[in-house]
Amino acid sequence: MTLRFDVLIIGSGLAGQAAALRLAETRKVALISKRALEDSASTWAQGGIAAVLDSRDSIEAHIRDTITAGAFLNDPLATRFVVENGRRAVDWLIEQGVPFTRDEAGYHLAREGGHSARRVIHVADATGLAVQTTLTSKVRQHANISTFEQHIAVDLITSHKLGLSDGRCHGAYVLDTGSGEVLTLGAPHTVIATGGAGKVYLYTTNPDTSTGDGIAMAWRAGCRVANMEFIQFHPTCLYHPQAKSFLISEAVRGEGGRLLLPDGTRFMPTHDPRAELAPRDVVARAIDFEMKKSGLDCVYLDISHKPAAFLGAHFPNIQARCLELGIDITRQPIPVVPAAHYTCGGVVTDLRARTDVPGLYVAGEASCTGLHGANRLASNSLLECLVFADAAATDILEQPAGELPELPPWDASRVSDPDEEIVIAHNWYELRRFMWDYVGIVRTTKRLQRAQNRIRLLMREIDDFYSLFHVSHDLIELRNLVVTADLIIRCALQRRESRGLHSSRNYPETLPRARNTVLKRRLRPDR
Repeated sequence: MTLRFDVLIIGSGLAGQAAALRLAETRKVALISKRALEDSASTWAQGGIAAVLDSRDSIEAHIRDTITAGAFLNDPLATRFVVENGRRAVDWLIEQGVPFTRDEAGYHLAREGGHSARRVIHVADATGLAVQTTLTSKVRQHANISTFEQHIAVDLITSHKLGLSDGRCHGAYVLDTGSGEVLTLGAPHTVIATGGAGKVYLYTTNPDTSTGDGIAMAWRAGCRVANMEFIQFHPTCLYHPQAKSFLISEAVRGEGGRLLLPDGTRFMPTHDPRAELAPRDVVARAIDFEMKKSGLDCVYLDISHKPAAFLGAHFPNIQARCLELGIDITRQPIPVVPAAHYTCGGVVTDLRARTDVPGLYVAGEASCTGLHGANRLASNSLLECLVFADAAATDILEQPAGELPELPPWDASRVSDPDEEIVIAHNWYELRRFMWDYVGIVRTTKRLQRAQNRIRLLMREIDDFYSLFHVSHDLIELRNLVVTADLIIRCALQRRESRGLHSSRNYPETLPRARNTVLKRRLRPDR
């Protein structure tokens, strides 16, 4: 089946839904979601959105904090662009009806690690859920937005694949995971908003949807990819056998939470003068160091010195989840470990969210705009989603609707049903295990080379599987994960220094000049 739209948006998180709502006033939009519209990494975001909303704060201070956290690899123009558009982005969410938390002075602003001021607007400790719930309701009701839930993009349709010379993106092939049919969705403009790649690691705070799909598709289409070595490990993921990827928000440390060893010793002041308010990369490495030094399974985050009423008001979801597991945060410390959390690199875009491929845009975690540098400042992620969703929509609306060439249907005539699907599960686990072991918080050249050797074998095996058998949801994700893992390793091997989230025992010094790690793929005629 072939369907045509003015704009195709792949991904239903904050960036995807915000772009859809801005475009749908005058354009026919298709919005693709791997699961339900609400199932995205944005929904899981607890902390909030960083923006300059207080007269005691300033644009320059937010920029300075962002660049300091990013180890001075940030693009200055992109950083200023995002920060200066912060208030407008938040105002738009307020107009949509997002119920941000208030106090006697107005909207309550939290302070998080790396920030020099209170500037994080939030909805208690479940900001992402509140934002997604608000926008999803509007998306579902909009006559110009066609939603495709339980659909996963297989690959982009580009002029290169069609044998045309204009180099454009013309849409994507999309698998209906219910029926098994691959749809051809054509559009003059395509927006990738698929999120990051946390599931490439064994332990992650991300949902199951974070499999690097957009990054891998854009790479295969010929886009540059940059700074993939910078994987942010959130310092505080709940450590409990019954807890799956439950994040303990940055805001807990921002409100006075202290990191402790099992004997109650506080250790962060010995690692950094900012202690628990140091940026995430510093805190994650400190926890990793203490765990390895003493052979610990976890460390502890203690906020029990705060009044119970305060904790109930500010962290109701964290408190409730911990109580379900027998942890009373008003009386006990929370067991925590670092876990893969955010992909700071991605597909290279400009300030209009445009990629190297005309007609293709990327917004949100899948992009590399230059905002995050070598380490994302807390709560700048949802901000980036909003600002670049608006930038992409603005650029698309300024252009004519455009025409599409004849798009061929998906060809499954030479493939068969797989007889050994267990291979996919085995490859998935092997990939995530060696990425955790060899490409984690602290790296060595030897470990990276071992990972690269393993990845090459896996890529060949998965490519053979992909070419011989009918596509499935799991196979598509595995194919994208292995490509994304390869990009992370290649970038990590190229960076011969320690900067931000990339810590190398072979190259412990930081070079005087900050440089991006940019990869460019040479397209082959058969790809």
